Amino acid sequence: MTNTSRPPVFWSVRRLLGASAIGLLLTSGQALAADPIKFGVIAEAQAIAGASIPQAAQLAADEINAKGGVDGRMIEIVTYDNHSSSADSVRAFQRAVNEDKVHAVIASYVSEVVLALMPWAARLKTPLVTPGAASNEIPLSVHKDYEKNKYTFHGYLTSAALALSVCDAAKDLLVDEKHMKTAVIMSEDAAWTKPLDIGYEACLPKIGLKELDHIRFSPDTTDFTPIFNKIEGSKPDVIITGISHVGVQPTVQWKNQQVPIPMLGISSQATNETFGKDTNNAADGVLFQAVAGPGVAMTPKSVPFAEAFKKKYGNYPSYAGYTAYDEVYYIADAIKRAGSTDADKMVDALEKTDWEGTIGRVQFYGKDDEFTHGLKYGKGLITGLLAQWQDGQQVAVWPKEVAKGPLKFPNFIKVTSN
Repeated sequence: MTNTSRPPVFWSVRRLLGASAIGLLLTSGQALAADPIKFGVIAEAQAIAGASIPQAAQLAADEINAKGGVDGRMIEIVTYDNHSSSADSVRAFQRAVNEDKVHAVIASYVSEVVLALMPWAARLKTPLVTPGAASNEIPLSVHKDYEKNKYTFHGYLTSAALALSVCDAAKDLLVDEKHMKTAVIMSEDAAWTKPLDIGYEACLPKIGLKELDHIRFSPDTTDFTPIFNKIEGSKPDVIITGISHVGVQPTVQWKNQQVPIPMLGISSQATNETFGKDTNNAADGVLFQAVAGPGVAMTPKSVPFAEAFKKKYGNYPSYAGYTAYDEVYYIADAIKRAGSTDADKMVDALEKTDWEGTIGRVQFYGKDDEFTHGLKYGKGLITGLLAQWQDGQQVAVWPKEVAKGPLKFPNFIKVTSN
C-alpha cells in the first residue's frame, strides 16, 4: 500500500506547517504594508510655550489616523522632552533616528536648539521642521549650504518676518489710531532676537516710531525694576518687546510697578491661554504677536483645531501648538504626494507644499531665496495677528478682518487718542 511509508501524523504535521508558513508570510506582508509612519517630536514639554507642541502633534496624528492614515499607514508620534537643552535635544534626535526609526522630526521653539540639530538632520538625512524657533540663521543656513542643510524647514516665521508683523500692527493700532511717536525696544539676549531687533530698528522709523533706547537683557534676569525705571526715564509712548524665554516675571513686575507705558511685540509665553492665570492677570493690557488665537478664524481650520485642543487638553494651545499641528498634516501630505518616506523625496515634496493650515496658507521660500525653506510672509499667505490680554482673555485686535474688539488698557497705562 502506497501510504504505509508515511504515517497519518506526518501528513497532519505537514499540512499544519504549510498553513503556518503561509499564515506567517501573509502576516509579515500585511505588517509591512501597515508599518507606521513615525514622527519624532522633540520639545520643551514643561515650558509654557513648548507644552503645546507634542500635544498638538498627537491631536493631528489622531485625526489623520481616524481617517485611515496615509495610504493605510498610521502615524505614530514619538515624543522626547528636551528640558530646554540643546545637548538633550541632540541626544533625542540621535535616538529618534537611530533607535526609534522616525521618518521626520518636529523640534523645539528655541532657536539655539534648532541650530544645534541642523547638522544632525544633515548627517542623518532626516527632515527636520521647527514649530516655533524664529532665528533667521535657520533658513539662511539652508540657503548658504543647500545640499547639506536642505533637510531643515522653518515651520514658523523668521525673526525678520516677525518684526514686519509687529511693525505692521503697530502702525495701524498705535501710530494711525493713537498717534504714538516714540518707542523703546526691550528684548532678551538670545539668538532669535538679534535679527528681530535689527528688523525693529529698520521698520519702526518707517512706520513713524522713533527709537529712544534699545535694551537687551539676560534671559536669567529676575528683577526688571531697573530696566523699567530706565525705560520710564526715556518717556516713550510704547515698549516694543522681544521676549520668549521670559514672560511671566517682566509682565508681573510691569503691573506691580504700574509702568504707565504699553507693551507690544513678541511675547511667546503670552500666546498660551494659561498666561493670564500664570501672571495673576497682570497680563491685562499686554499686546502680543501671534500666528493664530482662540476664536480667531485665520482660516476655516483655526477655530476647530483650537476647540478640539481645548476639549482634549483643557486649555487653548500656544502659538507653537498651531504650527506643530499644521506640520504633522503637511509632512503627512508631502509623504502622500511623494509616495515614499525616503528623505530626499520628502524634501522635494515639502518644497512644493501649498497647504491651508490653521495659521494661513503654508508655502516655503525656494532655493534661490535667502530665506530658503522659511515660511512665506504676506497677505494671502501668513501675516500673523496681534492679540491683547483683556480681563483674563486673549482678544484679537489686528488685523481688522479677524479683530474681535478694540484696544483696552488697564488704568495705570496712559494712552489717549489725539
